[in-house]
Amino acid sequence: MSQFFEFADSALDLFALRGRTQDDHCGGYVAFEGWVRDHNEGRSVLRLEYEAYEGLAVKEGARIIAEAAERWPITKAGCVHRVGQLEIGDVAVWVGVSAAHRDEAFQAARYIIDEVKVRVPIWKKEHFTDGDSGWVNCERCASHGHKHGEHSHE
Repeated sequence: MSQFFEFADSALDLFALRGRTQDDHCGGYVAFEGWVRDHNEGRSVLRLEYEAYEGLAVKEGARIIAEAAERWPITKAGCVHRVGQLEIGDVAVWVGVSAAHRDEAFQAARYIIDEVKVRVPIWKKEHFTDGDSGWVNCERCASHGHKHGEHSHE
């Protein structure tokens, strides 16, 4: 199984990332793109900043993808998370999974993004249009739908 977990400090090349997970033996490919949106909890957002403890984060991200490969028969999987300043509409995180069939690709991609949001040490700072800013607890953001049996954090 081919896998990768990385950080990037510039815009993601989505076509190149798709190519890294493409496999002629696979009939299913799922990609998730997390975009910077212009609002959060009733406030207008101007931009975001992401910081990560990269040494630990890369190891934990690789562990999450390996767990997905143990749970589902996937062929290739990757995740790339942005760090630094991002603008509205930028891709903040990308997950790609290829497998023989779509069901395992969907399930593994969902598992990877949910676990990354909860377990990987990444911090998000929101800058609001009113000039205020603040760090956001990403684990709380990830609690939506994070149910994977023994890994449930709800």
